[in-house]
Amino acid sequence: MDFNWLIVLVGEVLVAVGVLCDVIAAIGLLRFPNFYVRLHAATVGTIGGAFVPLIGASLIAIGCEFLGGYRWFMAGSALITAILILILAPAGSHALARAAYRSRAAIVQPKIVDHLEEDRVEDRGE
Repeated sequence: MDFNWLIVLVGEVLVAVGVLCDVIAAIGLLRFPNFYVRLHAATVGTIGGAFVPLIGASLIAIGCEFLGGYRWFMAGSALITAILILILAPAGSHALARAAYRSRAAIVQPKIVDHLEEDRVEDRGE
């Protein structure tokens, strides 16, 4: 078995896992009850549906010898993009959730404990 063929096969499996994550995230966006749970589904779609396939595309590019020297450029750019998504997606979803909470655009229901609300009351001096 050729090593390059094995790398391409692993890359294709990762791309297929990414497709599955995107489908699950899309179903979650349609079916979940509130903004915050839908935001979780969107983040799963971003990490599982973008990060994992980009790693797979990087492996596929490394395994394709017919690309010549361009395969390293393609693999490197896919890897850098995947790392940026891995860093920025959680920060973006956190910023969206915090902005929605602070503006009261999305009501948290049902809630048992809300530590952020307690902090907001303390900040106002009540």
